Amino acid sequence: MSDRAISKEALLSGLRDIRLPEPGPMDMLANVTATIALASGAALLIVFVWRLLSSPRLPDTPPSTRDLDHLPDAERRVALLHMLKARAPDRYAALRSRLYRPDGDLDLATLEAEVARHV
Repeated sequence: MSDRAISKEALLSGLRDIRLPEPGPMDMLANVTATIALASGAALLIVFVWRLLSSPRLPDTPPSTRDLDHLPDAERRVALLHMLKARAPDRYAALRSRLYRPDGDLDLATLEAEVARHV
């Protein structure tokens, strides 16, 4: 390096000599591959954010039998069976054989008693 300053004309003439290499046959493939990679990453990010924002939020506290008082008997029976299946699967398995019998001895009061005892 020299101690004297370079003139503006000398600097600009030095910059004009810089040339990029000519594009080769693989440059197009590299550009397409990079575009596909960036688009795939953006798509994965969009899907992740979409699933994060659209997932249903479950209540923190499970419903109690008092929350089911407003339901009709058939829907209440199904809700009680779901509660029993979620919290006491062994007792639900024992009662499952009584669900579809023609005599149907598993009434709503019995089911509420089972839920109260096991849940």
